[in-house]
Amino acid sequence: MLAESPIAAIIPVNDMARAKRFYSETLGLTLIKESAEDVMYETGGSMIGLYETPYGGQAQHTLASWKVADLDAEMKELRSKGVAFEDYDLPGIKTVDGVVESEDMRGAWFKDSEGNILCVLEERKG
Repeated sequence: MLAESPIAAIIPVNDMARAKRFYSETLGLTLIKESAEDVMYETGGSMIGLYETPYGGQAQHTLASWKVADLDAEMKELRSKGVAFEDYDLPGIKTVDGVVESEDMRGAWFKDSEGNILCVLEERKG
């Protein structure tokens, strides 16, 4: 039943105006719906919703991840817009200049304007 249904990431934010600027201007997403309760963006055929709450930005894990064709190009573009990539040194994850590499993928994490953790991910062909 759910296998055929679209899914959306719903992300909590502290300051809706600031978050809307980040998702629209920094990430370049298209705003498709806005109401008093939330906003929705289209991204690659999927959706990301934002809603305002005092608990925005408190999750310590990835809330959304984009599959990209060229991680280096995406990182360069995001860095040109002021995005800083996170560095991690955890069991199984060690980044170098913001990038973790494995046999199957390369990935990088960054925080949105609210402190939510987002990811860009390039799958390795093989």
